[in-house]
Amino acid sequence: MPISNDHELRETLNALPPDQQRITGARFAQSVIRLCRDERVRRAVDTGVDAGASASELEDAYRAARAYATKTYTACGKDTDWLAQADHFVAAAAAAALTPDALLPDRSNRAWKAAMQARMAESCELMEQEDADTESEAQRQYRIAEEMSPR
Repeated sequence: MPISNDHELRETLNALPPDQQRITGARFAQSVIRLCRDERVRRAVDTGVDAGASASELEDAYRAARAYATKTYTACGKDTDWLAQADHFVAAAAAAALTPDALLPDRSNRAWKAAMQARMAESCELMEQEDADTESEAQRQYRIAEEMSPR
């Protein structure tokens, strides 16, 4: 059954087990990875989509993405370098997807958080560029979630 709105997306993501939430969230980050300037974040996203990644690999990937998101946070709002801000949001999406269970607040969904950060990255890109992609980030996320969902 196709996903056509954010309510359905959120329901689908909430039905996924934690490992599938991570992989789906990492795929959301992967869909905007072209906006990332840091190789460590790119590797973190690759680790996040790897179903066979070990706990220590996932923890290292989370730390790398989180560190870069924290480092680039100060660039947000300082000026209108939209691509620098997009870079930050890609790292934030990766960190959200890779958040360890112990650090995840109750009733929180890592894939949903990653989805929102990825959309922020796309929004920043749209501020910088005149021509928009024919498929929005939300539509890409609906398609990715449909692929990941067992329904």
